[in-house]
Amino acid sequence: MKTVSEIAEIKELVYQWKSKDRSIGLVPTMGFLHAGHGSLIEKARAENDVVIVSNFVNPTQFSANEDLNSYPRNLEADCKLCESLGVDLMFTPTPEGMYDNPLTFVDINLLSDELCGKSRPTHFRGVCTVVTKLFNITKPTKAYFGQKDAQQLIIIKKMTRDLNFDIEIIGCPIVREKDGLAMSSRNAYLNPEERKAATCLSKSIALGESIIKKGLPARELKDRMEKIIKGEPLAKMDYLEIVDLNTLQPVECINDSVLVAMAVHFGKTRLIDNFICEI
Repeated sequence: MKTVSEIAEIKELVYQWKSKDRSIGLVPTMGFLHAGHGSLIEKARAENDVVIVSNFVNPTQFSANEDLNSYPRNLEADCKLCESLGVDLMFTPTPEGMYDNPLTFVDINLLSDELCGKSRPTHFRGVCTVVTKLFNITKPTKAYFGQKDAQQLIIIKKMTRDLNFDIEIIGCPIVREKDGLAMSSRNAYLNPEERKAATCLSKSIALGESIIKKGLPARELKDRMEKIIKGEPLAKMDYLEIVDLNTLQPVECINDSVLVAMAVHFGKTRLIDNFICEI
């Protein structure tokens, strides 16, 4: 496996691969990799000639009061995992290399206004900007994103269509710990009590999946799922919403495909989880 931090160097490698008509799979990450990332890498490895993993804690998707400086990092462990999974190249750019006094950003309307966008109003502008840059630098055939960040996945798919990127966006299922907690780099922030309490998210998800059906009022589903989370003293809810899978607008009744998504604080740690019901 080759590790590259300079944009010019990776673009030259990509040019060589493209000239040989080799397909490229990109897995964009912010590092501190876990088995959830591993599942994306494995799928990319199975479907492409070349696999690139980007490892970059992107400053433009953090607001001033968020955890940019404390975000967990372990490049050595990340490299070992990627090499064991057959990654060809890890791209590790610096903030200075990616952003040289930038005046240009990529934004998306409507889809970024709901769910996480309400409490993180600049977040998805940062996501769309860095993903656009990664697409332009690595020119992938396919790019892989996890369903845990469902709003992000929906936004990236729409952005890719709107900007006519010739890239197939692949969504991959949530990977969970044995107790049901969705794998996340931010799980490392949780103390033992918070870690135990956080399983209320997957318990709420399991209940929702068991009772959701066509015609069910969204309010009823939401109330029953919220009851589990509010029953955990260490949980402080940011949101639990039931929205149309395509528009991310709230629905009153389950008549079409929906995304059921939540964000909950445990101490200083904000975790997200979701499930999709396709009708």
